[in-house]
Amino acid sequence: MREPARVLRLSGSASRRLDGPYATLHAMLGVTLTACGLVAATFGTWRGYANARAALVSLAGDGDPTRVSIDAGRPILARTRVRRFVRPVVVAMLWLAIAMYGLLMVSLGGAAA
Repeated sequence: MREPARVLRLSGSASRRLDGPYATLHAMLGVTLTACGLVAATFGTWRGYANARAALVSLAGDGDPTRVSIDAGRPILARTRVRRFVRPVVVAMLWLAIAMYGLLMVSLGGAAA
């Protein structure tokens, strides 16, 4: 004997049956969002950390004395060390934004499941 199909009540008199190939679509959507969110959060955090570490490496050393004296006469934003610091920091913040979007997907996936 076949089980009766579940019926999804929509607004008004329209209704849809939840059997067949789309019966588990809602649960699969939750699993897919959670998996993709975990990948995005992990990869975004890893790349954000790597870029932030690269930014700090440019500030760690004293540098060549000749280059330091040349850079001292330049405006602050035109200095080589500042540019080598700012670019990876901006990229790290973008990767961390992707990681936060991944966390949002994980939370939405948990709510969908």
